[in-house]
Amino acid sequence: MAIPSEQRVSLAIRSARRCGRGTASSRSSPGYAGSGGLLVFAQVTPAEYYQRLLSLYEGLVARKTRPDRRLLTTLVPTADDPPWKQSRRPWPAPALEDSTATPGRRLRVAFLGGRGVVSKYSGIESYYEEVGKRLAQMGHEVTVYCRTYFTPRLAEYNGMRLVRLPTIRSKHLETVAHTLLSTAHALTRRYDIIHYHALGPALFSFVPRFLGSRTAVTVQGLDWQRKKWGRMASAVLRLGERASVKFPNATMVVSQALQQRYREIHGMEAFYVPNGGVLREWREPRRILEWGIAPANYILFLGRFSPEKGCHLLVNAFEQLETDAQLVMAGASSYCDEYSRELREHAGENIRMLDWVSGETLDELLTNAMLFVLPSDLEGLSLALLDAMGAGLCVVTSDVPENREVVDGAGFTFQRGSAADLADRLRFLIANPAVREAAGKAAKKRIREQYQWQKIADDIEKAYFDMMGWTPVVALPKKPAARAASASGGAERRAG
Repeated sequence: MAIPSEQRVSLAIRSARRCGRGTASSRSSPGYAGSGGLLVFAQVTPAEYYQRLLSLYEGLVARKTRPDRRLLTTLVPTADDPPWKQSRRPWPAPALEDSTATPGRRLRVAFLGGRGVVSKYSGIESYYEEVGKRLAQMGHEVTVYCRTYFTPRLAEYNGMRLVRLPTIRSKHLETVAHTLLSTAHALTRRYDIIHYHALGPALFSFVPRFLGSRTAVTVQGLDWQRKKWGRMASAVLRLGERASVKFPNATMVVSQALQQRYREIHGMEAFYVPNGGVLREWREPRRILEWGIAPANYILFLGRFSPEKGCHLLVNAFEQLETDAQLVMAGASSYCDEYSRELREHAGENIRMLDWVSGETLDELLTNAMLFVLPSDLEGLSLALLDAMGAGLCVVTSDVPENREVVDGAGFTFQRGSAADLADRLRFLIANPAVREAAGKAAKKRIREQYQWQKIADDIEKAYFDMMGWTPVVALPKKPAARAASASGGAERRAG
C-alpha cells in the first residue's frame, strides 16, 4: 500500500532517530546505515526531502519581519559594508593564486555551518576562504554553503562553488535553520566528504553519515561557554560538543588546548589543524587619517563586540591610562544588542569605534597600529590575533590557554578579567617602543613559520585522505634521486 506523501518526512526523521541509537561498533563504521536507512531510501528521496524543507523555510523567511534598528551615531561609518549588506550588490571574483595541484586524487568536499564567503565575519568564514580556495587550487572540488543575506550572488568564488540558501534571521535559529537546509541539499549531491564547522552544526553530522557519506567536524571553540547564550542554548551546544565526538568520521580542532580537552574529556585523538594568518607589509595611511586616527599612536582591537571578547574590559583599562594614544575598536555585532549600545557610549576623540572594516582599510589599520589587544575570556584560535601578528604588531592577550600557545615567546599576556593588569601592560608597552618593535618581529616570524594557510590546507587534505582510506600521491621531482627520496619521506607526516 502506498504511504501518503505527508507521512514520508516523519518516517525519515523517526528512522534517523533510530540510527542514533545504533551500536558503538556500527557507529564507528564509515558507511554506518542500519535497517532505518532502507526505510529512508524506500519512502523519501533526498531530493524530495530537500524540496520540502526549502519550501518551508522560504515561507518562514517571507513572513518574518524585524524592526529597523539603527546604529548610534558614535559608530564611525566606513566604506566597507558589513557582510549582511554586501550580499545585496554584485561582487567581482578575484583571480586565483598560483598553486600546484595535488596529483592523482580528487575529492568532492562540502563546507557547512558558516555564513559563507567574501564577507568575512568570524574564524569560520576566513577558514572557508583560505582553506577552500587552496583545496580548489590543489585539484579538489569544494562547495561552500552560504546564507543568502551574507554572500553575494555568485556561482563561484576563488575556485569554490557556492550554494546560497535562505535562513531565519534570529540569534537562536539562524545557524540551525541554515545547517538543516544545507544538509538536506547536500544529500542530493554525491560529496565524498561533508565538512561541518562549529559545535551547533555538528549536531547534524550524523545525517549524511547515516546515509553513507563521510563527515568531518572542525571545532573552532567551546561555543557553549559564550555569555551571549542562555541556559537552553548552552545545553544544546554542549550536546554539539558530544556530537562532534560521536557522529563524524573525523574531528578537527584548531588549538592544542582543544586537542588536549578532547583527549582527556572525550578519550579521542582529534586532528590538530590550526587557523592561519596573513603576512602583511606596511600600507600608507589614507582612510584612517580621514577618521582622525593618528598612525603609530593607537591601540587596536578587531572583532565582534560581544561580552566574551572582553571589549568592556579593554575600555575600562584604557580609561585608566594617562596617554595621548587612542583606542581604536573595529567591528560590529550582527545583532545590535544592549552590550554593543552600552559599549558605544564610551566612544569619543580618544576612543574611536569603527563600523565593519575589510580589504585595504583593514590592511591600513593593522599595519599602522602601535599595539594589538585581545582581551577575550574564551577563544578557539583567534584569526584577528594571527593577522595582527602577521602584520608585525606587538600583541597583548588574555592568558587563556588558546592565546598563550600562540603568543608565548612572541607577545605579552595579562591576567584574564583584570583591567588593572591589562592597564599595567599597556603603560609599559606604550613607554617602550623598542620592546614593541622586537615583539612585533618575533610575532611575524611565528606566523611565517607555524601558521601559514598553505600548510594548513595540506594538513586538511591529509586528514581527508585518511578518512577516505587513501594514500597520498606525491609528485616526485625528476632529479636528483636523493631529493626525490627526501620528498617521499616527508609525505608520511601526520596531519597536525
